[in-house]
Amino acid sequence: MTLRTFFILALLLAGIALPSVRAQENLHNLTGNPILSKQQKQKPNFKSTGESLLRLPFFEDFSVNTLTPNASHWLDNNAFVNKDFPLNPTNTGAATLDVLDYRGRVYDQASSVPFVADYLTSLPFALDSTTGQQAQALSPADSVYLSFFYQPQGRGDQPETNDSLVLQFGYLTGKMVFDYVDSVLVLADDYLLAAGTEQINISDTVYAPEGCNPDLYLIANQTYTWGDFFLVPCDTVLKPEVAWVNVWSDQGRSLAAFTNEYGTYFRQVLVPLLDTLYFNKGFQFRFFNYGSTAGPGQEAAGNVDQWHIDFVYLNTGRSKNDTSYNKISFSGRAPSFLKRYESMPYRQYRSAPTNAVKPEISLNITNLSDETKNTRYRYRVNQRGGSQLFEWDGGFCNLPPYATEGFQSCETGCGAKHACPPVASLFALDFENDSASFLIRHYISDSSAANILVDSLVYRQGFYNFFAYDDGTPEAGYSIEPTGAYLAMQFSLSTPDTLNSIRILFNHTTDAEANKYFDLIVWNDNNGIPGDIIYRKIRQQPRWEEGIYGFATYDLDEPLLINGNFYVGLMRESGVLSLGFDKVNNAKDYLFYNIDGNWVNSSIDGALMIRPVMGNSYLTAQTEVAENKDFVHVYPNPASNVLHLELKNSLVTINKLSLFDYTGRKVIETTFHPTMDLSQLTSGIYLLVIETEGKRAQTSKIMIKR
Repeated sequence: MTLRTFFILALLLAGIALPSVRAQENLHNLTGNPILSKQQKQKPNFKSTGESLLRLPFFEDFSVNTLTPNASHWLDNNAFVNKDFPLNPTNTGAATLDVLDYRGRVYDQASSVPFVADYLTSLPFALDSTTGQQAQALSPADSVYLSFFYQPQGRGDQPETNDSLVLQFGYLTGKMVFDYVDSVLVLADDYLLAAGTEQINISDTVYAPEGCNPDLYLIANQTYTWGDFFLVPCDTVLKPEVAWVNVWSDQGRSLAAFTNEYGTYFRQVLVPLLDTLYFNKGFQFRFFNYGSTAGPGQEAAGNVDQWHIDFVYLNTGRSKNDTSYNKISFSGRAPSFLKRYESMPYRQYRSAPTNAVKPEISLNITNLSDETKNTRYRYRVNQRGGSQLFEWDGGFCNLPPYATEGFQSCETGCGAKHACPPVASLFALDFENDSASFLIRHYISDSSAANILVDSLVYRQGFYNFFAYDDGTPEAGYSIEPTGAYLAMQFSLSTPDTLNSIRILFNHTTDAEANKYFDLIVWNDNNGIPGDIIYRKIRQQPRWEEGIYGFATYDLDEPLLINGNFYVGLMRESGVLSLGFDKVNNAKDYLFYNIDGNWVNSSIDGALMIRPVMGNSYLTAQTEVAENKDFVHVYPNPASNVLHLELKNSLVTINKLSLFDYTGRKVIETTFHPTMDLSQLTSGIYLLVIETEGKRAQTSKIMIKR
């Protein structure tokens, strides 16, 4: 077998490539959560908030993409609430447990031996009695059950056999235990006056002030002098002790093995509350997972061992057969209306809109009850900042239970109008703007119920200045081997355009990132594969810009005029490059690699996260501004809430100011004023374009940082 024909898809559970195999394409795990690398998991709050206890019924379906669990239901923030890692969830989202801490990093205690990783802990419940006009005591006789759905791996990494998902019940023991030390802020002057000295030195003992526990003190770890404030421990805070009992667990396995055993993507579990100890003020339940990373002496793995939890329900009057719910729902995330891309430049869409839009989309719709429901499906599209509005009404359809029939079928009956509805209209062609955005809302309702049940799903269809096959979230990393190998993504223009920059999402890796280099390359087309190199920027390194997804922008030296098919990619010069890889969308037909002089189409389902930026250069975050165009002094930079603009030449008349975000979307357009309000914008990189009466323009790169 030749090297060219040898193909391997390596799912690297240890986060490294096997040295004995010369792989061409590798798919591997992440060393940090792709979203939380910038918007990190928040530190758990284990202190009692003093708020009211939760009461039954309790329900959580994680359908709102909050990244972290709802603080009104959950005590800690380790779990990752998302729509990307779970595959075919019970409804549109789930909570993912993995091996990342609240910072979005692999736990410090991570090892090849299974260790306790993430927690998902409920707030305390008042299970001593029911609520209502006639409160009644609760007991095991009230048949209280906790149910939930779960799935191993999903689109992520398979938990190993020795890994597991565990459910525990917690009850109050009646004892008080240490929670934390409460501190007070003190002024050094009082201590210095009392001691008759000029400073508190490192290793000096500073006792708690009057009114605090006299046995508590601080050993100074720095020097303090007049006017300095510092924290001194004041008192110890106790909390009620909770005893935890293991009530259920399951061992790790692949999703394929899981579905083969249980015949479903998500398995439902029901656990009764049988012990009288649980029926008090303070009952809790929690999930946690045992994870494991690389073996001894190997590089630490990344974001591995995913478990997904959904549809958590706790209530009275249930039984082990209470497995159906009067609920209809969408499953997974909403789809793009575009045929080939997730997003594309508005100019390219306008030139050939009919070719750009899908004839129909596909949705997963579920009926979680045990009876057929008469449902109605419709969607509504609103142009953001524009006047276009169009709708599709799929009418009514009988939807059988998911437990027996699965998702609604597109092939039979009215399901084609619900699960696979047509795209009812082209998007508006606004030739006065260089970008557009449309909000698509999907609705499914149960018309057979007295109180109509409705579920919704929302998608924002954006037309900015870049092409994207991906949805912005990498579930894995993609790399190419060996050194000197090429990879390229194909894009197609319906009208000539200029390529100004290329945006790439690189995953952080645990090896030395300083030793990674690549050449950034653009090719023309040769009958459906990359042809001649038309641009090359040598010895580039992975970078990460501020922002929720961490894409880095690589500007071309000069705008490149392109027509028809073109390819953007790189040559691996040194080090293992881990590029973001979206496993929700599949664009493998447009991904190519070359290791021996011949281009080969990718065999891995997914979309590489490379985005070419097209159109006017001032939308591409150019950092260089010609000196003779600098007629306005812009400060401060970075800015926080206000940007100041000082006119250097009183003879210059400013027509307008335009501020663009890094995608090329115009976020502010106004006339000249000495100040610009930035308080409503998020942190990140922006482009300020200042246009004069004489059509001169100054472009300034602005960073908003808070």
